[in-house]
Amino acid sequence: MSDLEKRSFYSFLALYIISSFIFLIGIGYWYYTAQENAIKNEIFHKLEHIADLKSGEIILAHMQDEKVKRSSVPKHITLAFIDIDGKVVEGELIDPSLPIKIGYFESNGYNIYISDGPKKHLNIAYIVAQTNTLSTALHTLKQDVFKVLILIAFLIVIVAWILSKVFMRPVQERVTQIERFINDVTHELNTPITSLSMATDQALKQGECTAKTLNNISISTKQLYDIYRSLTYLNFSDKNDLSEPLDLKTTLEKSVAYYRPLAEIKRIKFHVDLEKTIFNIPEAQATLLFGNLIGNAIKYSSPGSTITLTLKADRLTIKDEGIGIEEHKQKEIFDKFKRGTAYSGGFGVGLSIVKSICDTYDIRITLRSAVNVWSEFCLDFH
Repeated sequence: MSDLEKRSFYSFLALYIISSFIFLIGIGYWYYTAQENAIKNEIFHKLEHIADLKSGEIILAHMQDEKVKRSSVPKHITLAFIDIDGKVVEGELIDPSLPIKIGYFESNGYNIYISDGPKKHLNIAYIVAQTNTLSTALHTLKQDVFKVLILIAFLIVIVAWILSKVFMRPVQERVTQIERFINDVTHELNTPITSLSMATDQALKQGECTAKTLNNISISTKQLYDIYRSLTYLNFSDKNDLSEPLDLKTTLEKSVAYYRPLAEIKRIKFHVDLEKTIFNIPEAQATLLFGNLIGNAIKYSSPGSTITLTLKADRLTIKDEGIGIEEHKQKEIFDKFKRGTAYSGGFGVGLSIVKSICDTYDIRITLRSAVNVWSEFCLDFH
């Protein structure tokens, strides 16, 4: 990964983890608080139940003039029976200095419930139910919540790492495409610039400009202009320029004449059969459309071959005798920065421009090809 990709990756990873941890801590705190309240309520109801149960036993024994029947009490609950004089007549108070007041409260780590349920039957005024299980239960709850949070945090880190990889994959692909595009453009520019430099140097040394030198300068200039025109369309062109009725035959003839010197370098011939066809499209867009298709045909054709252009019945076919395109690559070559082959350079935008123009002006484009035999692009103008 490049430095930019690494910064993007770790920024996304950190943002995801930090936000997830904040959310996780909030959920953990909410859960702990809810469980703490639930445990406190449970203890309150248990103490209340025990106190009411003992109060009922005392009242029943007094009314029947019998001894109090003692029911079992959980080991973690301590009872104290207080008479009308405020003395402990049975059991014990955890805190002897505990003030006797009716209700539920906490004191010295104990949860205490004092009930006046006996109503002074058998001289018992209050029943005190006491337990210290809350601290133990909360300690266990804290440990459980902490363990679960650690486990979830670990899973979040793993998920964050996976999501960061998934998130960065298209970014990496795009960065790779852009880097390759820049390298390809640099390479494409190098050839005509070098040729121009050599031609001008030669002309300066000879003190005159021969026809061959002028031809080399013309060809190199056209190559530079094609690159400029493609880059301008990709970045600055208004793809919704006002359409106008255009004779496609005339525009095609101009394009063929424009690219003929390039074809002659590879001894490629044009076979042209065109009829007048009127279609609403800006001339600049039509020129760019035809130029990319003809330029590609020249680029990927074998030396000494023929390129056939036919324009009849609102259909244009451009057929070359070149390297062809493998079937599984025929769909993706219209994507930006995609190339069917590394043969003869290029920077993977020509056919994406062709597809963009066709889509803009409702031109149906199809491709047929046989590897190492031929390729044929068909444009239907309806």
